[in-house]
Amino acid sequence: MRALALLSVFLSCALHLTAAANTFAGSNLYYAAGLRADTRTTLLSRLQSAGMKVLRVWLDGQSFTQKGTDIDPFPDLEPNTICNGDASCYNDTVLDRLDDFMIDAQAHGIKLIITMHSFNALQAGDVYGAEFGTGFFYEQEAPQEAFDARLVHVLNHVHTTLGKPWKELNEYIFGFEAENEAMIGKGQDYIQQHQQWQCDRAKTIRGQLGDNSGILVMTGGESFLTESVQSDWLTCDALDVISIHAYGVGDLTTSALTPFVQQAQNAGKKLIVEEWGACFFDTENNDCPNGDALSTDARNSNIESFANAITAAGLAWLYWEVIPNADPHNGFDYEIGIGDLSWSTLQSVAQAALEAPGAFDFSEFLP
Repeated sequence: MRALALLSVFLSCALHLTAAANTFAGSNLYYAAGLRADTRTTLLSRLQSAGMKVLRVWLDGQSFTQKGTDIDPFPDLEPNTICNGDASCYNDTVLDRLDDFMIDAQAHGIKLIITMHSFNALQAGDVYGAEFGTGFFYEQEAPQEAFDARLVHVLNHVHTTLGKPWKELNEYIFGFEAENEAMIGKGQDYIQQHQQWQCDRAKTIRGQLGDNSGILVMTGGESFLTESVQSDWLTCDALDVISIHAYGVGDLTTSALTPFVQQAQNAGKKLIVEEWGACFFDTENNDCPNGDALSTDARNSNIESFANAITAAGLAWLYWEVIPNADPHNGFDYEIGIGDLSWSTLQSVAQAALEAPGAFDFSEFLP
């Protein structure tokens, strides 16, 4: 018994687990602003039943059914032109929709991460992509100033019901991040060479939030583990959380994650696995366009293995992604529909995360 106790102490010290804090789980839904009220309630009630605490949402416009979910379409925040801070130019439909969403989420014990742009939209040719492409957008001063104006607009959006700007809504918002997977299409070397872009955007966000807002400033992740944790981000004062996105099985192990936990702790930063998923198909997990379906047992085993490894590293995590309907199993299928055969497995590992010691204390930011 004494040997087991000593081993427990050793492991806790090695990971610097925070005695006062546990891990937690959440999910992503990029088209959350399009959910109708009844669908929104269905999703949030099931996330709540799994003990999930955070939902990450995007601002990219959507015009048709997504992942088998019927939605009310909504345009991009800047649908026609780069607004450069002109309040009359922005189309706030997506922000107004999320005003309603965050009230319902809070009632279900869930806070939102607001992702204010995505590389996906840039690469697809939104107003920034059409004007600057995927290179100059990160390299030149003019697009950065225009994009900062977008961030400021979002942070100062006055909630249509609560009458307060989003930057003050720490009871509803867990964190803000400038962009989902900034620069990923440019490769790891490019990201390393342009790390300052992320810190500069974080400074813009921090400048609006202040130092004691109760809302976290996050990075938005990259393609894989080593790409997601850049050295300059660990020393950027404006950043609170380095977001890991990981789908490769080699990244989804405790031994792979633990060194990054230690790096972040040494730097005084927090880590979260903001995206991970278990492919529905029998392809490589991180290359999941289509294929033959895995057996339910095999996929559930992957879900358990990946989630347990992340939790054992002391990390909170968000699954990509829980959807409010049966999964239609389109390409690149990591989705789990509530009520699908793998939902109870994900629900179980999410509940288990609430009981596991965490390497980082998020307690003051959780609902």
